[in-house]
Amino acid sequence: MESKQTAIIIGAGPAGLTAALELIRHTSIKPIVLEVLDDVGGISRTVNHHGNRMDIGGHRFFSKSDWVMNWWREILPLENNNEAQIEISYQNSKRTIEVTQENTGESSEKRMLIRSRLSRIYFLRKFFDYPVKLNLNTINNLGLVRLVEIALSYIHIRLFPRKPEKNLEDFIINRFGKALYLTFFKDYTEKVWGVPCREISAEWGAQRIKGLSVGKALWHACKKIFSTNTIENQKNTQTSLIERFLYPAYGPGQLWQEVAKQVEAGGGKVIFHSQAVALTLRDGNIEAVTVKNLQNGELTTLACDYAFSTMPVKDLIAALGEPVPANVRRIAGELPYRDFITVGLLLKKMQPNPQSRSQQANFMPPDNWIYIQESDVKVGRLQIFNNWSPYLVKDQDTIWLGLEYFCHEGDELWSLSDDEMAALAVRELITLNMLENESLVLDRSVIRVPKAYPAYFGAYQEFDTIRQFVDGIDNLFLIGRNGMHKYNNQDHSMLTAHLAVQNIIAQQADKSNLWAVNVDDEYHEEKAA
Repeated sequence: MESKQTAIIIGAGPAGLTAALELIRHTSIKPIVLEVLDDVGGISRTVNHHGNRMDIGGHRFFSKSDWVMNWWREILPLENNNEAQIEISYQNSKRTIEVTQENTGESSEKRMLIRSRLSRIYFLRKFFDYPVKLNLNTINNLGLVRLVEIALSYIHIRLFPRKPEKNLEDFIINRFGKALYLTFFKDYTEKVWGVPCREISAEWGAQRIKGLSVGKALWHACKKIFSTNTIENQKNTQTSLIERFLYPAYGPGQLWQEVAKQVEAGGGKVIFHSQAVALTLRDGNIEAVTVKNLQNGELTTLACDYAFSTMPVKDLIAALGEPVPANVRRIAGELPYRDFITVGLLLKKMQPNPQSRSQQANFMPPDNWIYIQESDVKVGRLQIFNNWSPYLVKDQDTIWLGLEYFCHEGDELWSLSDDEMAALAVRELITLNMLENESLVLDRSVIRVPKAYPAYFGAYQEFDTIRQFVDGIDNLFLIGRNGMHKYNNQDHSMLTAHLAVQNIIAQQADKSNLWAVNVDDEYHEEKAA
């Protein structure tokens, strides 16, 4: 491979930085990473607000991919948890990993912590296990009448499934029954996406909850009685059922900051406040990228041999300009997205709830996430950052919450000022009986994330037309969540970057292996191996 070749990588999120480091490790291609923000990680970054850190969206570090798990631990080793070794089990194969602090000489803060997962649903002002379990707590919370309706509905759908599955509503009802769908899925899902479930593609369900069902959840509960709960004996467990995971001490941004350091130490560049505004397409290749400095408005044109895009497909097609066929421009311009707001609230204490399982003096629940199923508030999900990592919270006697709101850029929620948004979050915590009064709020922060979630409705039904066009550009690789308009997890975004670099090394023109990386499916590069 020729020296002095250059790859322009648009976006310093997990996919972009993975591609950059893989290029440095395995090729002579110099990566130049363009990032519009002043920090790396994209939606996986960690925002520091007065010493309290926010994980945007929440990120469990668990993957079915051996490659991803090893890659993460090369960047941040496992914590010293008084065990010299941890047994890892993937796909019926086992390996032993050395985890003693003496192996690396790193401080305990520059580590992957081993964390327990607890996510619950808040409905009827009560806590339900997530996934929903048929236990005494669920029976007491729902009542006999609702339980009978759920059971009969589930039996009915097993006997008479909806065929074909035309939309997300069909997909979920076929796996859980209509009564359970109406109780725990419909309102929350429509709060997240802003459209009825019957308008969302069934493909979204295949991406996010494939393989999970009432039967799977019950089987998992039975297995749990007779098995141990070590960190990584869960390779064959559906992701939604995983109960332990790895997590960087200072949040996901800590890992991506380390990756960025390694990229620059290896001769690459990460340039902040830089927006790709135009890509020069000639003879089936990207020849250059025009970059706008968002601090002074200056434009610079960078020649390239390869281009990796993690920017939203809508923006990429617009940046390619006139060479793009009219129908591709139309579809891209109509692609739907869901935007996201996190409100950080620092509390003295929460309101006690006998079901919260709190063992803290300040009544903090032990959950990572709490899914808010209640229809009388707009908040969709609640993060308790203390339970992700104690290093995220400056004062351990306080509670650091993230209230997550789903919206469309420019709508009523998005248009609220930061003060108005924070005030809404405080009011809704009080409405939910989780906070007694506003005087218990010590600090607040508001983070807005445009195009956080690529959506599976509307013009997405024609996405194959866009894919056919961009795949025809030989040296352009679409990777990551927004880059591919796929609701990928962090590890899947990394895998698309890894495979793109492997394709360059192998001089493989076919890019179908990138698109074959799917959420909660067996990972295709491992099948091939």
